[in-house]
Amino acid sequence: MESRKFVDVNIKRAIADQAERTDQRTLALWASECAERVLPCFEAARPEDLRPRQAIEAARAWVRGEVSMAAARAAAVAAHNAAHDAGHASVSAAARAAGHAAATAHVAGHAAHSATYAAKALAYAADNAVAAKAKTEQERQWQLRRLLELST
Repeated sequence: MESRKFVDVNIKRAIADQAERTDQRTLALWASECAERVLPCFEAARPEDLRPRQAIEAARAWVRGEVSMAAARAAAVAAHNAAHDAGHASVSAAARAAGHAAATAHVAGHAAHSATYAAKALAYAADNAVAAKAKTEQERQWQLRRLLELST
């Protein structure tokens, strides 16, 4: 993987504060939306590997009460294994975003990690540091807006 360092933006604190005031099922839904936004980063590189997509689906199924926490957690582990196999930072980060979305069924704090990995996926896919910063800022702003919408 390339060695570009991820630099987050100041809005991450506002996201974390709002996440602490949001119920776990809403966080799982939000995390699945964050992960889905960057899923194309993974699927373009590894179209045959369905583990991240299945993790996002497991998170949503858990929100609807259709799968157990254990099943969602197993899907999370599988997505993290896909991240390990990915070979490129943006591809790996997209898979990790999906894994953390599913893991939110186990521990609510995983939702914020899903959002961070989604921002990382976009930043690592950018052509240069300036573009990476802009993509990170834009994604984090969307994440906060969406979390606020879901939390009302």
